[in-house]
Amino acid sequence: MMDVPSANQSQTPSQPWAGQNGWSPASPLGPTCHPLPGFQHLSLSSPSDQRPGDEHLKVSNHDLAAFPSRDTLYSNNEDQSVWRMVPHVSSSMVPTAGQERHTPPCSLPLTTEGSQLGKLQQMPFYSPHSPYRATSPPFQPPYAYQGSPNGPQSPHQHQLAAGSPSLGVNQSPQCAHQPAFDGATVESSVGFAHSHASATSPVSQQRQWTSSGEFVPNAAAPDRNVTPQSPSSESRYGLDPELLPSVVKVIAEDAAEWGGKVFVSEPFSRLPPLATTSCIVEDRGNASPLAIRSASYCVPCDGPTALLSRLPLGALATPLAKLNAGEMPLPVCNEPECVMGCGCCGASMCPAMGWQDCGQRFYCPFCGKLGEVPWQHYQPTRGVEGVRVDKDKRPELSMGSYEILHSQRGEPAALLLAVDVSASAVRGGHLEFATQQILTMLTSLTREGGDALSDVRVGLMTYDSRIHLYDLSPALSRPHMLVIAETGDLQLPVREGLLVPLKDCIDSLESVLQLIPQLSPECDESSGVPMELPVKAGLAVLQALSCPGKLLIFHTAPLIEMGHTNSSSGFFGSNQPKSIFQPSELAVSLAKDCVSQGCGVHLFVLSQQDVGGAWPGHIPYLTGGALYTYSHLQGELDRERFSADLKSIVETDTGYKAELRIFVSKDMRVSGCFGLFVPESSPSRVAMATLDRRTTLAVELAHTRALDETRGVAIQTALCYSTQTGDRRTRVHTLTLRCSPRLQDTFRQYQAQTLLTFYCKKIYCSALERPLQELREELQTEVTEALASYRKHCCSASVSAGQLVLPQYLRALPVYINSLRKSEVLLPGLRSSVHQRLQQRCQLLSMDTCSTSTHFYPLLLPPPLSVDGSSSPNPQEALRCCAASLEPGCLYLVHAPLTLLLWVGTQVPACTLAELFNAGCFSSLPSGETKLPVLDNPLSVGVRSLIHALNSRAPCARQLRVVKQGDAGEEALQRHLVEDKSPNGGASYADFLYHLHVNSVRVLQ
Repeated sequence: MMDVPSANQSQTPSQPWAGQNGWSPASPLGPTCHPLPGFQHLSLSSPSDQRPGDEHLKVSNHDLAAFPSRDTLYSNNEDQSVWRMVPHVSSSMVPTAGQERHTPPCSLPLTTEGSQLGKLQQMPFYSPHSPYRATSPPFQPPYAYQGSPNGPQSPHQHQLAAGSPSLGVNQSPQCAHQPAFDGATVESSVGFAHSHASATSPVSQQRQWTSSGEFVPNAAAPDRNVTPQSPSSESRYGLDPELLPSVVKVIAEDAAEWGGKVFVSEPFSRLPPLATTSCIVEDRGNASPLAIRSASYCVPCDGPTALLSRLPLGALATPLAKLNAGEMPLPVCNEPECVMGCGCCGASMCPAMGWQDCGQRFYCPFCGKLGEVPWQHYQPTRGVEGVRVDKDKRPELSMGSYEILHSQRGEPAALLLAVDVSASAVRGGHLEFATQQILTMLTSLTREGGDALSDVRVGLMTYDSRIHLYDLSPALSRPHMLVIAETGDLQLPVREGLLVPLKDCIDSLESVLQLIPQLSPECDESSGVPMELPVKAGLAVLQALSCPGKLLIFHTAPLIEMGHTNSSSGFFGSNQPKSIFQPSELAVSLAKDCVSQGCGVHLFVLSQQDVGGAWPGHIPYLTGGALYTYSHLQGELDRERFSADLKSIVETDTGYKAELRIFVSKDMRVSGCFGLFVPESSPSRVAMATLDRRTTLAVELAHTRALDETRGVAIQTALCYSTQTGDRRTRVHTLTLRCSPRLQDTFRQYQAQTLLTFYCKKIYCSALERPLQELREELQTEVTEALASYRKHCCSASVSAGQLVLPQYLRALPVYINSLRKSEVLLPGLRSSVHQRLQQRCQLLSMDTCSTSTHFYPLLLPPPLSVDGSSSPNPQEALRCCAASLEPGCLYLVHAPLTLLLWVGTQVPACTLAELFNAGCFSSLPSGETKLPVLDNPLSVGVRSLIHALNSRAPCARQLRVVKQGDAGEEALQRHLVEDKSPNGGASYADFLYHLHVNSVRVLQ
């Protein structure tokens, strides 16, 4: 672990110096081998902790003055382009060849001396009893590395390794194998080399790193007054953050290449655009990357080669992904007219099937068996490849994504409302507003004639310690209330009238909703109301009428756990290791019942409890719903957010009572599935109560035997679900990938954003059963071994030991991984509450790739100064997420899926404050959640248009929060500056990258 755990984090005890500097205590003690001949090994302990007898290398202020200057050496050869900062260093600082070098004990988890990468034990993120993975052991054949890990160095390498501090970016070095794909793919490498400081430097002298320059590719260096770099932005090793690989640049380059253009998705296609790039996808036999995005678009042919990469094999599946504007709608074929799939394994028909015997049989790549074609669907084949003559007329034969409409219909989905009318809810005074908003929402649905929601069946119930059901039958003159006092074993007195079409009961609903705020509580539930009570009652109503639906609960009373006793069934009543993220057995059991019925729970907690109380979010998130918290709905902003959340829940297209089946080629298997769902026995079959267009699962794959390079690998997801109107459909997505025996081809087909999303879902699921510190260390170890493997097997000897080599599309992986490691879920801060961490974990587990990558590296945007025709943010204008990017005379928007911040510098002109906030000066500017005034000037119109565009992308309703420079609320901004040291003790991007490189080189020695 490279981070400093906060005081409230319960983790394994470590050495005293580990908490001060944030580096892992898992390293071997005593002297170790020198990983890089030219590296500066700094002491990883604080000056106060160093003993006089320790032979640590220390850096004086005189030595630091030699760190990168503006002297830049640029060389452009045919095979590589090098940017390297070359400072002026005296010859006395460079150690001679015969000079003895002493290395301090490193505090990172390193391998022992002389160990090779092939001998390292692979550490998976799951425990042996993880419910998210298969029960069979992973395929781990024996393998060995050949050749010496340290090749001979060229004179240029020796000079760079033993020279002065330097940092460079090297793109496209010569590699051992040529790529087997169309289009040039290159790597990038960042070089580090530090001179040795005197071992007798005084301990009291502190390191004072300064930003000496700024490197801007393809542009002249801008000359501007930059804010002095904050301590959180400084590198412990003097690395200039501006010269490190940039996420902003990677996203901008991809947007410039693919933004607004057409990407043709066909079998064995090349790497798709990033998830953050908006483009048009044309389906020509391969599913869109919005539906299935593979971790690597080139799969190793065998298991040993896959293990060499140290990177996971898998895919991200978003079954109900929304198509981009301009794309063709998903084709729908009726079940009787659709060509049937494999009868052996159950896979649906897709372009990956191979036809034989003139179209009478087809080969299934998922089970390797031949299937017979019914005579009703028979068509002959043509050509050498055996293509059916009706291929272009049938979507199941020519397209990677399509839907099957089944003849069988189910019950339409219902909308069930449960309102808390306990004493605390009535005293709170916000029931009147909540019921008014519910009525407004229902009235708006009735006005949408012809829409599916206008005919939705609606039910209403209220509860305190008892359940109050309402008979809304239109035949009655007024609604009847049915009270259930015995809530232990719920028995419904009647079934008729509990769910009525909205257009037939809108008047009855209006009368009941108007009376609810006027109810007088009959008993005082000072001890609280269990959240499971309305869930059980709503589930009983849906089960009685045999229909799926959404259950919206509006809760106010203090939350307690149902069935809470003094027995040993609580959190501390068992000897089994438990995590704060683990739901209770009762919550899991109730969630399973909701899944089997197709009941999605959405919980609105109208009186947020910051301290104490049970967290009520397990059942909502495990059923495809969500948790929404408010502060008594007293403020205007809270009420606007409540209205927006309510409208979004009701209007979002949802699949009910869904079952997802995952198929993969016969030589591979599904070894794990990670996401927000109740795990079953098989990871290739997932049952969900509800899901929407953002629901994303991570699927992990493993080899069972060697693959056939000519056939490739096929991955298929088949989602069987019910629509709002009761139609049963199966949405099929098939992705065909190529195989290669060369490890280099696999590395070059990975994308950093996909790996980040995969790691996030896998680690956050593993947090249920494993210590967080162990997960952080294993994540760092896996990435370190992957960099070492790429350096050893995919790069030539021309790359010096002082250069960090990364595949081109993994340049942003270190900053993403570092942001994941120091996230609030894995590394809580002093002000991180347990409820916030629980909710953030569930929110991220359900996010798609675009939202996940934006969460771990937010968009830092300068506000638009003019109004143009486009209100969408321009990736070319985004800045790096660090304090050095913030100028005191400017404004900046920080966009993350869950938050939206507006940072205001102290030197912003008064005219700008007046145009945007209608404020006279900086001191009169309000901070915190606010709403920008509507002013008629270009700045106000442009900023409000940009905020509206950013909010349309967010998965939930957000309110703008103004953060003033130097204000106490600036810590909220610091958590989003992921390249800096985080307030919870997380390492900076520069320091993390430095240690990744040091350890990846040491692994090879």
